[in-house]
Amino acid sequence: MPEDTSSKNLALGVAAGVLSAAGFSLKAVLAKLVYRYDVDATTLLAMRMTFALPFYLLIAWRSSRGAAGPIEARQLLRIGAVGTMGYFVASYLDFRGLEHITAGLERLVLYLYPTLVLGIGWLAYGRRVGAREGLALAVAYVGLAIALSKDLVAGRDANELGIGIGFVFGSALTYAIYVVGSGELVHRVGSWRFTAVAMLAATIPMLVLFVLEGGLGRVHAIPRPVIGLALLMAVFATVVPSILMTEGIRRLGAARASVVGSIGPVATIGLEALLLGERVTSRAIVGTVLVVVGVLVASLPRGATT
Repeated sequence: MPEDTSSKNLALGVAAGVLSAAGFSLKAVLAKLVYRYDVDATTLLAMRMTFALPFYLLIAWRSSRGAAGPIEARQLLRIGAVGTMGYFVASYLDFRGLEHITAGLERLVLYLYPTLVLGIGWLAYGRRVGAREGLALAVAYVGLAIALSKDLVAGRDANELGIGIGFVFGSALTYAIYVVGSGELVHRVGSWRFTAVAMLAATIPMLVLFVLEGGLGRVHAIPRPVIGLALLMAVFATVVPSILMTEGIRRLGAARASVVGSIGPVATIGLEALLLGERVTSRAIVGTVLVVVGVLVASLPRGATT
């Protein structure tokens, strides 16, 4: 019997999407493990991006070999700008937020970025937000409130929660701006080249910030376990998931890939319980389900029924 290549392609796409979501979810959990060693967000992010740098240099070189031509200077500047926004500013705010809130709550707040993309589209381009999207947004934010109440009931400091959520929500907003600004550029230069150049551009200001904050003088004092965790984060929670995400989108399309990627918040809760010993409560489960459903429904194209 001949092999069903379409079914195989679908299965490979789903596998890539699931592994990508799990990898990105691992980032927050690894960050929480690093913070147990009293390492600040700037140092951790600088290590992560330094370790990831050789991989993205290789991706940039490989993707440029099959390209029709070099990237234009104007395009290069635009990619650098949006890459800095999405991979430096958004990442820095996210890692600062993780200093104050749990990995599970961080992933839920960050997962709201598609709702912010809708808001930016409405404000900047006048795109109408329909009744279905409005209801879905309400469901998502109610879910976040339920998940947040779990942390409040657990006795976590309200000020700490507020600061952490503020940082991570700022990260989600910044990443939403990156998504809106990157769409046209991705189509023009290709997803592989775009991702590699954007990440390389974001590495420069991150390392500059690290040096300005006196990071070079602290390098010798970084505990060895932190170096190992940062390396794991760079490879298995940054480079590999970004490659798998691109492959998942290529095989499934953006809409299907986003559905598969919705396991991200669920995966974070599981990893948080397994590696950090966090207790999984019914509030966390209900809140996560509502956020995932709300974001998925809000992200569906108009007229979609499945």
